[in-house]
Amino acid sequence: MANVKFKVQPGGVITGRIRVPGDKSISHRSIMLGAIAEGTTHVTGFLEGEDSLATLKAFQAMGVRIEGPQDGRVAIEGVGLKGLKKPLHPLDMGNSGTAMRLMAGILAGQDFECELIGDASLSKRPMKRVTEPLNLMGANIETAPGGFPPLKIKGTGTSSLKAIDYTLPMASAQVKSCVLLAGLYAQGTTCTTEPAPTRDHTERMLNGFGYPVHSTKLDSQRTQACLQGGGRLTARPIDVPSDISSAAFFMAAAAVSKGSNLVIEHVGMNPTRVGIVEILKLMGADITLENPHEVGGEPVADIHVRYAPLKGIAIPEALVALAIDEFPVLFVVAATAQGQTVLTGAEELRVKESDRIQVMADALHTVGIDAVPTEDGMVINGGVQTAQKGTILSHHDHRISMAMTIAGLNAVAELTIDDCANVNTSFPTFIKLINQVGMQVDVIKGDL
Repeated sequence: MANVKFKVQPGGVITGRIRVPGDKSISHRSIMLGAIAEGTTHVTGFLEGEDSLATLKAFQAMGVRIEGPQDGRVAIEGVGLKGLKKPLHPLDMGNSGTAMRLMAGILAGQDFECELIGDASLSKRPMKRVTEPLNLMGANIETAPGGFPPLKIKGTGTSSLKAIDYTLPMASAQVKSCVLLAGLYAQGTTCTTEPAPTRDHTERMLNGFGYPVHSTKLDSQRTQACLQGGGRLTARPIDVPSDISSAAFFMAAAAVSKGSNLVIEHVGMNPTRVGIVEILKLMGADITLENPHEVGGEPVADIHVRYAPLKGIAIPEALVALAIDEFPVLFVVAATAQGQTVLTGAEELRVKESDRIQVMADALHTVGIDAVPTEDGMVINGGVQTAQKGTILSHHDHRISMAMTIAGLNAVAELTIDDCANVNTSFPTFIKLINQVGMQVDVIKGDL
């Protein structure tokens, strides 16, 4: 197996105008909902990363005819809610927790048995959070000891699942989406109540496919989403906006590098995903949104970032779920900001592709940053240049690799980031774009 390393040269000024790849969350859902819709769904802007392609291949293995991707274009010939066929082999979700958890919801309502497997990282991620509510609905799902993948889904035979009213124990769009997708196959009305806002791409896309989802704000934090089982989805075109989680690395780069002036085009600005923008603004970043408009029910805009001095803050817990995937690079930003940055309420980071709290604390220590991990977050004392020449362990986590690449902008020596192959899961053009806007990063391949 080849090991991929990034060699990051210190310094750089971030300038230009770029477009990052399509949103991973929306790309996953476009395949899933297009496959169980009636008619042909045409997708543009599809993310051709390994995670999204794993979802595409899984539905092809269940008899769905899919053409593409070619230049971000995909055509999906939907088979309807009950038209999927038993796959001949286990469905490999690769590195994608989103794919495995959402697929579990759809597959729980089928009349065949199948198995969901993943790579070494995904095989360590907790799945009880989805198997427990699915089993309450009448699904029959077995996991490995401890509630980890693989998932063996027995199917419901000819009977439907039972609708439930489920209160999520944690803020998780993946759990919410899993239960709602299973609700498509349930008798009655399935509802989810989340303790804090999470991304709502599933609800928006279901409504776009003509399947009503009713969302109600119960109070300042809690939102309930409900749908009636047994309906139908009608194919529709989907334009996938650029992924704000991918744009985040470039927003951070421009925010911390003196003299920077960068525009990132056509970025999805879903209100459940803009925590990165709000947090950077609270730290003093100069960010403006230009050319706002809407595509397929999703707001988009061009993000214009100019360098400005940053200060440490206590990150509001209300923004944590809205920026959960962006914290690795926000930790890098905090390292450059004057003063102390404190994150709390983010224990979810410990069960991502890696323990992102501990792994990022270790990475920042390697380059001379005072970062103290806590049970549910981190305390970073910033304003220090990364002084040491160091080798950083990414622990197979694509967001760690990319975040620590950005740390090179304020380094005084070369950084080496080990085990970066998984960047291809979400952002295969990352190195090309980061070099295009003003950094110098080389890719070194060798044997493990």
